[in-house]
Amino acid sequence: MRTRRILGLALAAATLVGVSAFGAAGAGAASSPDISRDECTAAGGQVVARPYAGYVCAMPDGTSQPVT
Repeated sequence: MRTRRILGLALAAATLVGVSAFGAAGAGAASSPDISRDECTAAGGQVVARPYAGYVCAMPDGTSQPVT
């Protein structure tokens, strides 16, 4: 009985660790990397100032990325 409880706790802990790692990897993949001003204009984008949020590169397809 004690062995089952220990194995159950170990399985639960491993599941939580696996879900946490998957969530962190997904969040990293979903976030877009910063782009420089030169890269923005070279890609056909326009650098736009946002109040209290810095600058973003507005691309022609409607997406935007933070500018470094």
